[in-house]
Order: sequence, then structure tokens, then C-alpha cells
Amino acid sequence: MNISSCRSRARYSVDITGLRVQHTRSHDDASFVFGQRVSVITGPNGSGKTTLLEALHVALRGTSFRGSDSEFLARDEDWWRIDVRLGDEQARVVKFDSTKTSGRKQFEIDHKINYRLPVSKKYPVILFEPDDLRLLGGSPARRRQFIDTFITQINPLYTSTTRKYERALKQRNALLKQPSVTRDSLFVWDMAIAEYGAEMIRERSQIIERINQSLTDTYRSIAGTDDTATLHYSHTIIDGIQQKLANELHYNFERDSLLGFTSTGPHRHDVVAEFNGAPATTRASRGEIRSIILALKFIEVDVAESATGLSPVVLLDDVFAELDESRQQRLAEKCRGNQMFITSTGAYTGIDSATVIALD
Repeated sequence: MNISSCRSRARYSVDITGLRVQHTRSHDDASFVFGQRVSVITGPNGSGKTTLLEALHVALRGTSFRGSDSEFLARDEDWWRIDVRLGDEQARVVKFDSTKTSGRKQFEIDHKINYRLPVSKKYPVILFEPDDLRLLGGSPARRRQFIDTFITQINPLYTSTTRKYERALKQRNALLKQPSVTRDSLFVWDMAIAEYGAEMIRERSQIIERINQSLTDTYRSIAGTDDTATLHYSHTIIDGIQQKLANELHYNFERDSLLGFTSTGPHRHDVVAEFNGAPATTRASRGEIRSIILALKFIEVDVAESATGLSPVVLLDDVFAELDESRQQRLAEKCRGNQMFITSTGAYTGIDSATVIALD
């Protein structure tokens, strides 16, 4: 597949026209009207700019990118609510009440209530935040999260796989902390970790292969050089990967029981970027690393659009301040066909026809 041709194939574009947030972090009750293409949210630090992006992410993807449902609450409040107007759809409402015993948020869409956002109602959202610019040199957990989020954009069911894996891992780790733990007592969780872990390895390997089909060309289009960039996953797909994982868990029992946690599996894997055949963190300059990350985001937009037939909503959280003018222009040009929401601490004039929302 030629990823560079994906942009012309989108069948539908989400049209977010308005947002109301109540009792969310910095906002007691606030309503906003958005432009069809670009909305720039300006204001000082602490004014609630990122909270608005977070609210959109919750409404479109079902989860926050910053924390739990209770952490989204404004101080001294028991409930929060998000209302989003999406094109022809009835207003989408997300509600959370910390006093309810269920402790779960509700999604009201087309007069139906769900406790989890249905897969058919999820829209692709590409989030770009300053921390992404430190992706390559940060912790392996951050890179695993990036790849897993990438996968869920094109395969929403992958979330179920990771959730089941994490549940089994939590149970196994709890047993490992008990002095009386035995191999037999871990068997059922070993099998679950092996099953879901094998699926995670397959999905991660496939998406990295797909990214690598375009990463070098996309990087070169940004940097204007003939350098190469590739990603490598720390685990190789082999026949019988599920059984191999089960064997590793079995053989590592003594070590894991001493450590009190599971030392092998996809939760310990890493994704490494190479630049001209060497680790990017040691070979590439700061500007080159930022171009690699920008290329990854460009590919994420294209792959999500190609896989879903939907033009992704792009959330840029104070990223422009971290990029030089050339990269700002390339990012703006790349997302020209997407609805964008940009936060900035100062007045922003880099994109024509943007709707500017100023927060105090």
C-alpha cells in the first residue's frame, strides 16, 4: 500500500462544531464554538487549554490521555459532563458521577446510554503533545504506549487484547508476591498472558513493518535530506510465539517469585529507532530526532485515515512552540485536510482562517 496516497481516500470527515464542559479540571461551566477546519485555543498556563483537548479525546475515543475519570473532575466537585456536537449526530454526552457505586462514566449517543464508547462510535484522533518530542529518548513504556495507541486507531479491538493482558499480568504479579506461590497456581495466568501477549507481539510487529514502509520517505520529505530512519521491535515474530511465551513464564518462575513481578512479556519490550543504521538517540541531532517524530505522526494520520475511511481529528497540544518555523509549516500543511485543534500560550497567527478561542 502506498501510504502517501491515503489522504485522498477518506470517505468522511468528523465535523465538531461545539463543546460544553462542566466541572472539568479548570472549567466550571464553559461552552465553545469551533471552526470547520482549525480552532486555536490560546491562554496562559493553567487556563484549561489542554482540558478542552482532553474532553474531545474522551468524547471521540472514550478515554482521557491524561489520567482517570476522577482526575478529570474539578476540585470539590462530584460529577463532570461533556457535551459535543458532531455534524449530523445528536449531541454526544459523556457523564461521570463519583458518588455512583458503579464508578463508571456514561456515553449518551442518539438517545442510547453506554458505559463504554461503542467501537462504531469511535473516531480516529491523532494527539501530538510536547512529550512526544522526547519519545525516542524517553522510557520504553512511552514507546510501547505510542505503538499500542497507533494500533488502536486502526484496530479498536486491540484495546480488548491489551486490557485482558494487563488483567492477567496484574493477577500473576499479585500471586508472585505471596510466599506460598507455586508454578501450578500461576498456570492459568501464564496461559492468558501467553495468549494475549502473542497477539500483542503480532500486532506490534505488523504495525512497525507498515510504518517502516514509509518512514524514510516521509522523513526525507520533512528534512530534505537522503538520510534513512527505521523502527525495530525488540521481539521477533516466530512460529509458536504463544508457546514460547508460556515457556518463558514457566522457566522464569524462580526469578519472578524472587522479584515479585513478571519479568518477561510484551510489557517489557521496546521499540528502537535507527538513523542511518545506528541508534537515533546517539546518531541523530535534536532537529533530526524531531523530524523523525514528526514523520511518525504524519504516518499515523495517513494510516488511520486509510484504515478507517475517516479523516482523523488532530489535537496539537502546545506543540508549535517546540518546533522551528519550517517544521511548523510542514505540520500545518500535512494536516490541512483535517479538523485541527491547537493550543498555544500566546496569540497564534500561523494558519489562515483559524477560529481563535482565548481563555483567561
